[in-house]
Amino acid sequence: MIFRIVTGLVAALCLAGAAFAQDFTGRARILPDETRAADTKRGVTLSLGMTQGVPYRVFTLDDPARLIADFREVDWTGLDPAMFTQTTAVSDARFGQYRPGWTRMILDLDGPLALASSDLRIDTETGQAKLNITLERTSHQDFAARSVAPADPDWGMPLVADVDPARMRQSGNGKLVVVIDPGHGGVDPGAQRGGYDEKELMLRFAMELRDTLVRTGEVDVYLTREADEFVPLETRVTIAHEARADLFLSLHADALDGGGARGATIYTLAEEASDKASQKLAERHNRADLLAGVDLTGQDDVVAHVLMDLARTDTMPRANRIADELLEALKENGNPLHSRPRRGAGFSVLKAADIPSVLLEVGFLSSERDRANITNPKWRARTATAITTAILEWAIADAAEGQLIRQ
Repeated sequence: MIFRIVTGLVAALCLAGAAFAQDFTGRARILPDETRAADTKRGVTLSLGMTQGVPYRVFTLDDPARLIADFREVDWTGLDPAMFTQTTAVSDARFGQYRPGWTRMILDLDGPLALASSDLRIDTETGQAKLNITLERTSHQDFAARSVAPADPDWGMPLVADVDPARMRQSGNGKLVVVIDPGHGGVDPGAQRGGYDEKELMLRFAMELRDTLVRTGEVDVYLTREADEFVPLETRVTIAHEARADLFLSLHADALDGGGARGATIYTLAEEASDKASQKLAERHNRADLLAGVDLTGQDDVVAHVLMDLARTDTMPRANRIADELLEALKENGNPLHSRPRRGAGFSVLKAADIPSVLLEVGFLSSERDRANITNPKWRARTATAITTAILEWAIADAAEGQLIRQ
């Protein structure tokens, strides 16, 4: 069995007393004292104690080998990752919010350890629960064959009741719709330097930029996340489609070893990275889904590729123009720029075929100067104003070009 979702939970709740039924309405908490991990001759056993039973699923993924456990809202406070890494089978452990209403635990495995069993048991007197997981060593071939993400769209993707028709190219009539994507979040902190996390800084800046855009009265803004939660890369693009966005802007502040990188850099989509540094950053950004256990292999078929390539013949020049507008606005604002501020890379969040998309590295946390700027509210306010100016000027020119094309 690749994964298992609780089916006996409701029956167990009915057996519990009234006090337990009342407690179930609260959020489940991990009980560190009731949590265990131990090596066995065949592999490893894991036990997670919780204050109550919750819906869950468990599965494994390959390359690298890892165990994924999803839960309905579990509070991980007090749980030490060392509880799991003390075994020889687990090399790293992390847990946190995966998507609104759901939390995730990821255990990096030292080799192919197949899921032999997972069982949630609920004490009908106390209401407390224990999830027992058994992993057994197997061959790499068998592990790879059994390690796939469950094909359940309700997990990890936004729920869509009705799909609106595709949005036509903006014409300047009505408000521009912009989706801002604060990079990373949840179990994926992004770059970390000087006591700061990229995910927190970019969320703060995204909210400030949203407010600046909205105050113009000409833009509606949506964020791909408004809290410290993990949002899969493909879901970020889906959110832009659901919002029927005219523009998608992803915000980052990465870090590169060596200390040479600093200043703002603006990326548009490219099949191949324009340089080794861009390729390294693309691999780093796209690893976010790997951190959360999402496997996007084989998502597109041949027909989809052809249709997306056709759509990109229109959107890519538009994306290049907004990138140029951003570069010019930041330059006029006095923002420090990278020595090569316009680049191309295969970032997953830039792959919406029908929405002009750019990724802005506002600076590098590995640079003390950039870090000081990004953590300065006045600098962020000036930068948000410059970005807003660029977006509004791009929208005017883009609408005018659209009118010429339609004629």
